[in-house]
Amino acid sequence: LSESGIVYAGSLRAGNLYGVLDANSDGSADKVVTIDHNLTLPTGIAIRDGDLYVGAVNKLLVYQNIDRTFEASPEPFVLYDQLPEETHHGWKYLGFSPEGNLFFNVGAPCNVCVKENPWFATIMHLDIERVPLQPEIFARGVRNSVGFSWHPGTGELWFTDNGRDLLGDDTPSCELNRAPIAGLHFGFPYRHASSVIDPKFGAPTFPVEPPVVELGPHVAPLAMKFYTGAMFPERYRGEIFIAEHGSWNRTPEAGHTGYNITIVNPETGATSILIDGWLQNNVAWGRPTDILEMPDGSLLIADDRANVIYRLSYEVP
Repeated sequence: LSESGIVYAGSLRAGNLYGVLDANSDGSADKVVTIDHNLTLPTGIAIRDGDLYVGAVNKLLVYQNIDRTFEASPEPFVLYDQLPEETHHGWKYLGFSPEGNLFFNVGAPCNVCVKENPWFATIMHLDIERVPLQPEIFARGVRNSVGFSWHPGTGELWFTDNGRDLLGDDTPSCELNRAPIAGLHFGFPYRHASSVIDPKFGAPTFPVEPPVVELGPHVAPLAMKFYTGAMFPERYRGEIFIAEHGSWNRTPEAGHTGYNITIVNPETGATSILIDGWLQNNVAWGRPTDILEMPDGSLLIADDRANVIYRLSYEVP
């Protein structure tokens, strides 16, 4: 979301970058502009000082003065292009920290593995003012995080992580994690969730951080946001909203999990459901992927199965 109220979105499958306009501020899009196309998994998006940053697997792109140029097919400049090229878990999530560093994920290019390149299975950060640019690892042992945010009070990084597959319908759990400092290891591929030791790689021989909350097996948590708005009732202030993309390989007998917007209390770890219904009779017609808080406190929720963006608002009865 830019200062002028334009919502920017990327499409993983189409490879397009869009600008979405609500010209009359009625809470519904009036115009969708295709800014760029033929990009590789352009899912990571962040805005800083009027420039749009886009993560496309191995590249970090910048579209300068985006609000002024988005309708003119602007050419981006390549900020950095030396990230791994693997597309398996290669999609990016971007965000600027309170200190102004650009954070992004580099997922493990597998279900479970150890690769020679130490950047895999990490969350990294980049000082965009530094010359030459040099990405640094912030957190290790992170299988596939596609959502993170900073606590509005402490400034600490919180992030989701997708648990490994093929250990059964009910294990391991996906995770919500907290990284108060750089350099912590969160277990992958040795330990999953709080206590599941990987049968191939065994227990870690070094300290690893447990998750703050186990979200459930195969729920596929993506974006997470701390709610700071004033539209919703006061009890939601400071809660974490998580988009659960939903499971894909649980047996029919076990049934799918996820396909919700889940609420987590960061103080107690208690969870509840804000929105469900995308899963009907064990068939999903929608899959939430991202959450954006608007200036009025409403939420935009992206759905890459129904190919829509919803707006969630609240009015006092």
